[in-house]
Amino acid sequence: MTEVKAAGGGDMPADLKGAMMGFVNELKGFRDDIQTKLNTQEQRMTMIDRKTAIRGRAPLSATAEVEVPHQKAFNAYLRHGDDDGLRGLAIEEKALSVAGDGGFLAAPQVAQTVQNSLFSTTSLRRLANVVTIEGSVYEVLVEKGEMASGWATEAASVETANSQLDRIAIPVHELSAMPKASQRLLDDAAFDVEGWLAERIADRFSRAEAFAFVRGDGVDKPRGFLSYPTAADATATGAQIGFVNTGLSGNFPAAAPMDCLIDLIYALGAQHRANASFMMNSKTAARVRKMKDADGRFLWSDALTAGQVPQLLGYPVVISEDMPDIAANAFAVAFGDFRAAYTIVERPDLRVLRDPFSAKPHVLFYATKRVGGGVTDFRAVKLLRFA
Repeated sequence: MTEVKAAGGGDMPADLKGAMMGFVNELKGFRDDIQTKLNTQEQRMTMIDRKTAIRGRAPLSATAEVEVPHQKAFNAYLRHGDDDGLRGLAIEEKALSVAGDGGFLAAPQVAQTVQNSLFSTTSLRRLANVVTIEGSVYEVLVEKGEMASGWATEAASVETANSQLDRIAIPVHELSAMPKASQRLLDDAAFDVEGWLAERIADRFSRAEAFAFVRGDGVDKPRGFLSYPTAADATATGAQIGFVNTGLSGNFPAAAPMDCLIDLIYALGAQHRANASFMMNSKTAARVRKMKDADGRFLWSDALTAGQVPQLLGYPVVISEDMPDIAANAFAVAFGDFRAAYTIVERPDLRVLRDPFSAKPHVLFYATKRVGGGVTDFRAVKLLRFA
């Protein structure tokens, strides 16, 4: 160590020099002690990380889950009617819950469960065009007839006429369900009230929607595609659904039953056949499944894997129990590109209102959803009439 000198250039007194050397040694000891503690802490953190990785523990979330407050508040509302949490969220975070005469918005988990169930059933919703709106009416412009076209030359251009456009308005209607549970069951902590509610609502909504999209009359409900005007395919206009006759009243022809199905396929335009599907109920499917060609091969092909639909003459078959049975003049089979032919409009919110008074000692849950539907392209679907 360099010898410490006094300010005047001479040697520092021995006692002062000894005091300074002692201070320097204390600093070194303090520094070594800090370094030792840091090394020990680093080793502990390494061991904790290693144990976490071995046991597969999930890391702590760095951000709060936005849906958790609404989930807890909604659960308290369902079980005990405590709506303070939902009303507070309605004021602080309007995107999560909205209070009003129509009840409260369902928790995202419940709403998503109901929505997934609606798409997983045999409803037309699986095939149709589904649009989410914020208003009460959905308007779409549809071309009536074919758009004129022409070839232009170097000397002059060809003027093309515009096709006529029709405005189709599809209003939304209120669909409701009212499952019922006892207060004693709701007080049981082991009872999954949200899962139970989502299952009941989805079951009722799916059955009501499936019927309305096929046979609804449009009065306070969606208008089904079978309620629109029909005409023979050769004379059908742009506001009518064309149909093909089987050739025999209330039945398939005995000699060549598959011929009318082939005629139905090719009555649909080529631009729609690529995405087309058959739709019929189970009784009609049982009749069609037994049909064979001239070589004894079945026209019906079963699905090879789970989740797939069977095929008829190379096209998917969707079983909808809301299609009519085979009878005289009945439209028991439909074939078309339903995504182009039919549009479903809906509001994204699902509201739930708790009513503990109307059916004491039970508690009613009044769930509402707004949905509508209608045909937007009459040329994209054809019907088979048993006549």
